[in-house]
Amino acid sequence: MDRRFDVVIAGGGAMGSATACWLTRLSPGLAVLVAEPEPGYARSASALSAASIRAQFSNPVNVLMSRFGLAVIRDLPAALGPVEGVGDLGFRENGYLFLAGSAAAAAAMGEVAAMQQGLGAATEILAPAALALRFPWLESADVHLASFGAAGEGWFDNMGLVQGFRAAARAQGTVYVRDRVAAVEVAAGRVAAVRLGTGERVACGALVNAAGTRAAAVMAMAGLALPVEPRKRVVFVVDAPAARHPEAPLIVDPSGIWLRPEGRHWLTATTPDPDGPCDADDFEPDATDFETDLWPKLWARVPGFEAARVLRQWVGHYEYNTLDQNAIIGSDPRLGGLFVIAGFSGHGLQQAPAAGRGLAELILWGGFRTIDLGELGVGRILAGRPFRERAIV
Repeated sequence: MDRRFDVVIAGGGAMGSATACWLTRLSPGLAVLVAEPEPGYARSASALSAASIRAQFSNPVNVLMSRFGLAVIRDLPAALGPVEGVGDLGFRENGYLFLAGSAAAAAAMGEVAAMQQGLGAATEILAPAALALRFPWLESADVHLASFGAAGEGWFDNMGLVQGFRAAARAQGTVYVRDRVAAVEVAAGRVAAVRLGTGERVACGALVNAAGTRAAAVMAMAGLALPVEPRKRVVFVVDAPAARHPEAPLIVDPSGIWLRPEGRHWLTATTPDPDGPCDADDFEPDATDFETDLWPKLWARVPGFEAARVLRQWVGHYEYNTLDQNAIIGSDPRLGGLFVIAGFSGHGLQQAPAAGRGLAELILWGGFRTIDLGELGVGRILAGRPFRERAIV
């Protein structure tokens, strides 16, 4: 006999587990099944991310989502309750520092900073002289303006967040299976059931597509398209003995690179050129030449990088929304009972608490109550109407 659940979630990473946690928190007794093929999460986007959070976005909804996420990340036990497996995330509040390399970028930076401040963010605008005074080890002669998140921005234990939501969801009755959604069964214009990789049929009232870089593949099972694809990012761990700045913020440079301290060392990466899709199972580093591409830009911004060496590197994937690099959160009007939470394009981990909460509210009550996420809905995707986020890192 088939098992039946109120909600089946395809993917048990940050998005899937946050959604499951809020569903069962807001509606005790709701029957929720999470199908996650890799419960160790070794190759999940969350595990391989730089695990950072910021309020410096160009769209108010993204600022609000990260502000919500900040409260959860600062004190996960208070947010999720006294549950075994829910612990402190070791939040390092070093901040984000965005550098504007042109007059046009500086003007836009000032405009969005005012919006961020109006929503409670601690964004500060730094003129070149103030920037040089605050961070004297940075080369700032070519910087027109900088914005600094002096509080509420930094990095944290990425897997602590994922495992915390998972632990809370399980304590509230969510069932996790080590499996994947392999097929979607449709009847009378609605999701009726899913077929797992084992062949088991599971009837359900709703299906949540939280499959990350494989979200488009899950949609294809129902004959639908979604503009989400995996994009490869190589992160380098670098030792620069003359640049020991563990107090430094995460720096977003006009050249396209970012860097942040990791203890005595640094993490750094850049967007590859060309930047295109990769296989979801491809975790081999590209032949990125650190010395000829990344290193000159690092040295130009932080002279202490004159002597630097790569200690190691790893590959992570963005679940990249090719339409507008913004999250897709909501019900899919093409198929009853189908919900999407995908396409975060590199800023998903920090927004998982708010995104999962919002989707749970939509599933349970038919609308958003905590934050209005309507601008991120599936409708804009179907209309080909971009809702762009300019501050993509």
